[in-house]
Amino acid sequence: MTQPLVTGPAVPSQQAPASQPLRVRLAPVGVKPGRLDGAWWPRSRDLAAELPSLVDALDPRWGRITHVSVNSALWPVVPRKVPATGHVVRVGWFNPELDRHGLLLLSYTVGRWDLLVIPPEAGPAAADRLMTAAADPHGILTASALMAAEAALVRPTGM
Repeated sequence: MTQPLVTGPAVPSQQAPASQPLRVRLAPVGVKPGRLDGAWWPRSRDLAAELPSLVDALDPRWGRITHVSVNSALWPVVPRKVPATGHVVRVGWFNPELDRHGLLLLSYTVGRWDLLVIPPEAGPAAADRLMTAAADPHGILTASALMAAEAALVRPTGM
């Protein structure tokens, strides 16, 4: 299993201790990504605690992240703002419009990125498969379609 860290140079996070590296995998730099730009595997469903380290790691690669949008179905509490190093990120939730397993990151200067959010309770093997699929530049599946494919793999039909 490959280590699920930021592709390219890892950026130390102010939020996550060194013993707990950020679990994110991104499409290769310089390659047009598929439908998703990668995947993030948070350790909890506490968005206020988890999001700052993700933003801190992605800011140097993607430009300053200014807004994040989530589907609130998987997050018990969605804060309006979260602190990141040197700035504050606004957080919004759009249930009908946003994939329930997705996370949308926006930068005023650079653009938008879509990540699959892997449930914190997922096992390492499942998370590795999902991260690999989400970071595949030839991927065509949505975040929810990847989660459904993983569920079918874990629970084969006919049983």
